[in-house]
Amino acid sequence: MNDKASPTPEDYRAIEKLIVTYTHLVDAGDFAGLDALLADATFTGSGAPVSGPGAIEEMFHDTVIVYEDGTPRTKHVATNIIIDLDGDTGTATARSYVTVLQATPGFPLQTIAAGHYLDRFERRHGQWRFTERNVRIDLVGDVSHHLHRAAAA
Repeated sequence: MNDKASPTPEDYRAIEKLIVTYTHLVDAGDFAGLDALLADATFTGSGAPVSGPGAIEEMFHDTVIVYEDGTPRTKHVATNIIIDLDGDTGTATARSYVTVLQATPGFPLQTIAAGHYLDRFERRHGQWRFTERNVRIDLVGDVSHHLHRAAAA
């Protein structure tokens, strides 16, 4: 059930926080946290869309290389965030840029990918939640230290 209300500055901040929380969870290697964050969402990256309990966590474990410190040794930087809210439906869309940096032993700090996020949100019981995350990578560098498969994060 959607909550309908006029958009407030707090709505924009809550959606921005969801976008940025995603980047922090990926960089921390917290794939269970990503699964919880995207529990109501369909995630589309380089492969088929993924949704449902445990599916997003499994996809990240299968795709992303995690190092001894428990992280992928990346920094996902979300910028240029544009949020469009529809208070009449309790929904929102957002677009933002993502730049992925990585450094590992023997792999100096560098940009490994750049692209954008296309997101959809819904306000349920007063809380904003992802309903869709679409990751589109436009520029790909050396992702051999980041991904198990030749795909972009």
